[in-house]
Amino acid sequence: MPHKHNAARRHHIGKMKFKVTNWAEYEAGLRRRGSLTLWITPEALNGWAAPRRKTRGGQPLYSDLAIETTLTLGMVFGLRLRQSEGLLNSVLDMMGLDLPVPDHTTLSRRARTWMPSVERRPAADGPLHVLVDSSGLKIYGAGQWLEEKHGAKSRRGWRKLHLAVDADNGEIIAYTLTDQETGDASQLEPLLDKIDDEIGRFTADGAYDGTPTYEAVRRHSAGAKVVIPPRSNAIRQPNAQAPCQRDQHIASMQIDGRLKWQTSTGYGKRALVETTMGRYKGVIRQRLRARSFLAQQTEAAIGVAILNRMLACGRPKSVRCRASAGATK
Repeated sequence: MPHKHNAARRHHIGKMKFKVTNWAEYEAGLRRRGSLTLWITPEALNGWAAPRRKTRGGQPLYSDLAIETTLTLGMVFGLRLRQSEGLLNSVLDMMGLDLPVPDHTTLSRRARTWMPSVERRPAADGPLHVLVDSSGLKIYGAGQWLEEKHGAKSRRGWRKLHLAVDADNGEIIAYTLTDQETGDASQLEPLLDKIDDEIGRFTADGAYDGTPTYEAVRRHSAGAKVVIPPRSNAIRQPNAQAPCQRDQHIASMQIDGRLKWQTSTGYGKRALVETTMGRYKGVIRQRLRARSFLAQQTEAAIGVAILNRMLACGRPKSVRCRASAGATK
């Protein structure tokens, strides 16, 4: 990472240590994440059958909630569609429920026709502090194998996941999945359209720097404070009657430097959205299993819902440990 304090002698500086103050509660939440009752809810079982359609055509057998429950169960435990079908079938048999289980072909077909919604707990009082970032996800393909085995140059594709995170509770409040050619700033409007609450603070990295970003955030919430590091060659707007937020950031960096600007603006909070990206790739996976783009969007949406539900089970409360009296200063 660039712009670190004392980068030349950083290896001599001890790392900060933290401890979890609610370990018993957090440990119980970690165990609950593996419980089948968390993922197979009574609401899903009660709404298992699809409502009858009044238009012409065949009647669907499974509701969208049943399809989402089956796909979620397989994604949580790292199962393919056939294994997810078998696991759910055995669970329903042990529960004594006479419910049909979606087969793998139905799961694959229905995953391309609908998009599950992200459930979010009621927001806290006051405006939100929104953090935005994006990261790449691998997709199915033999590009790396062809390059290593036969030396063939491959143009391996990937997808880009864009997330908007609430800095206060770590929940993902908006997301989009695009191809690799889509710019980060172009997805800001779709993310903000999914946020109904007032934004008090918006933080992102330098990829979102530019007047369109400030205008988009201002249209959503007029009084929002935008914290984005300007580019190294950024200049203030000429003949401006009043300095805008971006001009103020440029002036602050020119006077105090980048490190003091980061401290004064609280830019370090952006690390929370990077942690969320790490959680997605660690808990869900770094590769999308679905082949089609529509099914990949469904897979990403279910992954976001899984992370939010896991976070609702329990979140660690960490505090920094004080240095001992004999520690080297």
